[in-house]
Amino acid sequence: MILNTGNRTDIPAFFSEWFMQRIKAGYVYTRNPYNPQMIISYKLNPDLIDLITFCTKNPIPMLKYMDDLKVYRMFWHITLTCYGKDIEPFVPNKNRIIDAIKKLSEYVDKKAICWRYDPILINQKYTVEYHIKMFESICRRLSGYVGCCIFSYIDLYKKTIRNFPDVRPVSYEDKKKLAEAFMKISRQYHIKLKTCLEDDRFLKDSDIDTGGCYSQAAIEKAIGIKLKAPVSLMTRPGCSCLLGNDIGMYNTCLHGCKYCYANEDRAVIKKNYQNHDPFSPLLIGHVRKEDIIKEAKQVSYIDYQMSLFD
Repeated sequence: MILNTGNRTDIPAFFSEWFMQRIKAGYVYTRNPYNPQMIISYKLNPDLIDLITFCTKNPIPMLKYMDDLKVYRMFWHITLTCYGKDIEPFVPNKNRIIDAIKKLSEYVDKKAICWRYDPILINQKYTVEYHIKMFESICRRLSGYVGCCIFSYIDLYKKTIRNFPDVRPVSYEDKKKLAEAFMKISRQYHIKLKTCLEDDRFLKDSDIDTGGCYSQAAIEKAIGIKLKAPVSLMTRPGCSCLLGNDIGMYNTCLHGCKYCYANEDRAVIKKNYQNHDPFSPLLIGHVRKEDIIKEAKQVSYIDYQMSLFD
């Protein structure tokens, strides 16, 4: 099975100690976000876990544990944008993140490291021209250390609009100009350019990969193994990404990004974080008497028959 850690929060940045305690214990619990009394239990046996996916803005706290994680296949997505503290108030200095990506590449093949330049938003400060300039700068520094770059434009979720009322959708003309510039720059630095859930018609005539960021094909390329993953892991309409089996929790990420879709209220986030116990099987809080614990059905998705003949 594929264990996801990054759809709801940023585990490497804020909960790396907890994650490693769960690795040592051999199991982890996660609450169903839509039915909080239901807890799913996952065994963390490397024979059952085909892959662990990480999505983070700060891999630094996890680097010291990389030797302990070598028994697992990993696929890292690291978000690195041009935004300052006005948009990403608690994200560490971007130079430190670039250095961390380079360090991570000593443990993980660059094919399994994906840089995310998303979401793209346009305003008076972060203009199209500024994005292009900063994208080139980051490409230059990450060339040879990452396998691909995923970019996307901001989605106006209800939570995003509430927390970021000044945000505006990116126009078709700006999308096209950015995509064309990014394509030229990424080609220059030998970084494969990808999008996810973007369907603008100009993409069809480009060499930008629109197949998704966590699609079966993307994962197979990252880890070099054929999979037979169930369709049930494709949790978003129109998206082929395999996003099930996530052990995170919404309203727990402390980066404070204005565009975030996973957080509602800063006070709720702080309260949740205060209830975090690095030794609990749950990310936040502990098991209660009324909780129902259900063991997940865990099977390997590796297609051994296909892999034997590759």
